[in-house]
Formats: sequence, structure tokens, C-alpha cells
Amino acid sequence: MILAGIKHMRSRISVDLVRFLATAAGGFLAGVGGAFLSLYYPGSWNQGLSSGQGLMAVALVIFARWKPLQCVVAALLFGAAGAIGPALQSVGITQGYYFFNAAPYILTLLIMIASAGSKQAMRDVPGELSITK
Repeated sequence: MILAGIKHMRSRISVDLVRFLATAAGGFLAGVGGAFLSLYYPGSWNQGLSSGQGLMAVALVIFARWKPLQCVVAALLFGAAGAIGPALQSVGITQGYYFFNAAPYILTLLIMIASAGSKQAMRDVPGELSITK
């Protein structure tokens, strides 16, 4: 009887409404992230402020196979790669400064090469993306 009630309740949820609300929430969170990036992070607006971090976000989602908990782990990995340069510089290691600042981008390329071409990656793509149709 409970299962019948749940099935009945599920059939009343509008898919279009859920998509609309999810898109609106995602847009809101992207706006908050952009506001944080431009107002708080450097303290002033600079040209090229995001410096390719959108590409890293896309790579993060692909690497995590569209699974939220794996996205958190992948975000920590990318964040750690971005923190290597400043952390080493703060302890006095200045050799390889440019290489360590490029570490997040190098990691992004390596992860995309390693994970995006596999058959498993294609199976894990959400059905709504046109790649699988």
C-alpha cells in the first residue's frame, strides 16, 4: 500500500518543473561563485580573472562521472593541485614556480586524456546529453 502511494506521488512530479528548478538553482550558484571570484578572491577586478577555471570545472564533472560525491573528491584534487605553487613558494621553494602554477592545468589535461576516451566514460554519460544519442 505504501509503495502504491509512492508510485502515485512520483507520477505527479513534473519533470519539466524539476529541470527548470535545477537549472535555476545551478544558475544561481554559478552567479554566487562568479560574485565570490570577482569580489572577494583578489579584492579587485582583473582581466582574465577566472583563468580557465571553467574548463577545469567541466573536466572535474567528466572525471567524476557525473556523481556528486566523486565531484567533491575531484574538486579537492584540483584544489590541491592549485595550492601546490603558493604553498611551495611560502616555504621558500621558488625553483619551478611556473611549473607548479601550471599544475592544475596539466592535471586537467592528463585526467581528460586518461578518462574521457574510455568505454566506461561513454557509458556513464547522462542520457540527456547528445553524445549518447
